Amino acid sequence: MEKLGLNEIRELFLSFYAEKKEHYRHESFSLVPPPGDKSLLIINSGMAPLKPYFAGTEVPPAKRMTTCQKCIRTGDIENVGYTARHGTFFEMLGSFSFGDYFKHESLRWGWEFITQVLKMPEDKIWATIYEDDDEAFEIWKNEIGIDPNKIVRLGKDDNFWEIGLGPCGPCSEIYFDRGEEYGCGKEDCKPGCDCDRYLEFWNHVFTQFSKEEDGSYSNLEHKNIDTGMGLERLACIMQGVDSIFDIDTIRMVLNAVVDKAGVEYMDGKAKTDVSIRLITDHIRSVTFMISDGIMPSNEGRGYVLRRLLRRAARHGKLLGIEGKFLAELSKKVIESSYTAYPELKEKEDYIYKILTIEEDKFAATIDQGTNILAEYIEELKASGSKVLSGDKVFKLYDTYGFPIELTQEILEEEGCIVDVEGFNENMQHQKEQARAARKSDDDEGWKEASAGAEEDDTVFTGYTNVAGKGIVKSIYVGKDSVTIASEGETARIVLDQTPFYAESGGQAADVGTIKGDGFEAKVVEVTKNHNVFSHKIEVVSGEIKVGDVAELEICIYNRNATARNHTATHLLHKALKEVIGDHVAQAGSSVTADGLRFDFSHFEAISAEDLKKVEQIVNEKILEFIPVVTEEKSMQDAVDAGATALFGEKYGDTVRVVSVGDFSMELCGGTHVANSGQIGSFKIVSESGVAAGVRRIEAVTGGDVLNKANESEAVIKEASEILKTNPTVLLQRIANMNEELKALKKELEEIKKADMGNVAQDMLANAEEINGVKLLMKSFEGADINDLRTISDDVKKEAKGVILVLAAINDGKVTFMVSVSDDLLEKGYHAGNMIKKIAAAAGGGGGGKADMAQAGAKDPSKVQDAFEVAKTLI
Repeated sequence: MEKLGLNEIRELFLSFYAEKKEHYRHESFSLVPPPGDKSLLIINSGMAPLKPYFAGTEVPPAKRMTTCQKCIRTGDIENVGYTARHGTFFEMLGSFSFGDYFKHESLRWGWEFITQVLKMPEDKIWATIYEDDDEAFEIWKNEIGIDPNKIVRLGKDDNFWEIGLGPCGPCSEIYFDRGEEYGCGKEDCKPGCDCDRYLEFWNHVFTQFSKEEDGSYSNLEHKNIDTGMGLERLACIMQGVDSIFDIDTIRMVLNAVVDKAGVEYMDGKAKTDVSIRLITDHIRSVTFMISDGIMPSNEGRGYVLRRLLRRAARHGKLLGIEGKFLAELSKKVIESSYTAYPELKEKEDYIYKILTIEEDKFAATIDQGTNILAEYIEELKASGSKVLSGDKVFKLYDTYGFPIELTQEILEEEGCIVDVEGFNENMQHQKEQARAARKSDDDEGWKEASAGAEEDDTVFTGYTNVAGKGIVKSIYVGKDSVTIASEGETARIVLDQTPFYAESGGQAADVGTIKGDGFEAKVVEVTKNHNVFSHKIEVVSGEIKVGDVAELEICIYNRNATARNHTATHLLHKALKEVIGDHVAQAGSSVTADGLRFDFSHFEAISAEDLKKVEQIVNEKILEFIPVVTEEKSMQDAVDAGATALFGEKYGDTVRVVSVGDFSMELCGGTHVANSGQIGSFKIVSESGVAAGVRRIEAVTGGDVLNKANESEAVIKEASEILKTNPTVLLQRIANMNEELKALKKELEEIKKADMGNVAQDMLANAEEINGVKLLMKSFEGADINDLRTISDDVKKEAKGVILVLAAINDGKVTFMVSVSDDLLEKGYHAGNMIKKIAAAAGGGGGGKADMAQAGAKDPSKVQDAFEVAKTLI
């Protein structure tokens, strides 16, 4: 059996099925599930992205497909590093049939591939089948010619695939016999045994039944094939190694980890090998995740990424690696895999930057968080407890960015556990507070917006018309279906056709008027549900009835302003890609007559220089007066032409493509200008962050740019008047005032510092001595923690054997500080332990190190009580 590299095996498999067995070869789908799949955070199997094809809800590009799918699984994350085969990232080779071939072809072609292409020894191959699947037995025995003794029948738990109701079926798994040295020595040892001798590497699932609600099984009209073979597991067989970490591509990454850490890898025998393996696996996962657009965050798939990344960073510290290292390691992952996944190379700089930023964020808090966790562990051991409270675990998560799993891991190393229920309660409380903060007392909106869901589709004429006629098909007032809406009432009506654009795709709806024989109404909102347009109207005069013929007219000023902003959004999207990078993807938008808001994926604030470049590109395209063309195409043709599809949007077989020359091409159902010159001008108003990895730009176009300029001019004029200067020298005036202010602040600080020095001397002179310790206590109105530290430093320079208990009172709150001179630390005095009891006397709490600690408290009237507690502690 020839030794083959992992990349070579992948290509042999895909070429075999694509070229010899006429399968459509599809590149790996993204690790981010398709928009309609809410069941997964991250793709975890080869068939997961193909579920719509198996379910019949979407038409596959071909009846035969083959893929090598990137996958992430974190269910066994605690085993990663400790075993030879556990990993979070893996690749799954797959061959699929959607109602085309079935068992005979699937098993025969599988046998052909492993014996003729990979040249595995036939005597090493075993097969398992479902216990009642005589058809599969006959194929293996008579068509393929495998020894019947090497065909093992297993039960439903092992060889029958089903998830709830619906499609299901038996499966046949192919095993490789690794040899007696890996076995248990039992005479009946064979596939299904718990020992390591037989390695399952390829599963063929025959989806031929449908499980019904009564528990029975019916035959499917169209039978499917779904096979899955772990590439890393297959590579272990082909390369004759026992561990996935010894496969050529993964070993390349592992060696880079070893070089970085300066430690020797002992093939799993050394304690440090756990960290080496874990980092090797996790850097593969995070590199692929970031290349697919996943950004670190505190929820969803972004949290999975952050958890893996921070776990790897911590194990780097355990190995003694100083500073950032993961970003550098990602280059080795890219080097080992970019031939199969070119997007890795294309996004190499982007991946490097994201990892660098995230490592910097974690480095800023990990040492502080680790120290605090170490203090918590000390306290647990001192008290004899083994459980860290949920509020402390949550503080580590919320303040220091420690994923709960990381805290659990560190605690387990110390023989302790986490109060998970308490942590979840704290998390839920925070979510409820956030929801309460977001909740508005405003009207929640029209709950009957789904009115008309059972109606016939509305014909939309608004792409080519701004006015027209329509027949009133139904009227809703509140949740009730009525036949008449009268003057003064607000209602929703459904028409057979309309020029009014319904709110969708981020674009606001048209507004306008509806008139008819004896009635007039204002259209203030239009929504859409299953292609039924619901017009929210305010009846101005008369009565509108079901069956009336209405004259419909949209507000052309509103429509044109909205169209300007929508086309400008497309130009902005493309300009951002050119200036910032191809990783930029739309994450949301809002287009109205007043302006545009564009949310997009990016990892940091955009510099003023880059914003200026973006703005300049958009305005250049406006001034080129480029025709804006809309076309209807098949989805495949549109994608082949290079059209940008937006993540999260659901598209049909036929799509609308909006092109601004050869500069921008997007799938879009909105309304647009006919020529880029109609936008007039474009001005970015603001750029900000709205979520982890998501930035927002707000901008205006056309006449609103002039309005913004006028507003800015008015502000400059008013500021000049206040500062009694001419607008032309306003900046210089402000700069001069800043310099004056700095000088005054410096002078004030020097006076304050001198006063503090006097305070230190006075306090030493009036110190209270208790058991040989000089206790200095004083409260200060309007001081801050820095002032208290200054006093502490001054006193400790002058004297030994001192403990300071100081309080700063501001806005009805107290900040306490306890400071212990170095000579008293040896005698057991501990500022962190003392301050907890002192602050508690004033309704507060805190902690810190032995030499200095601080705490907050709520009741200034109890400061003297706190000082009395300090005396008892001495």
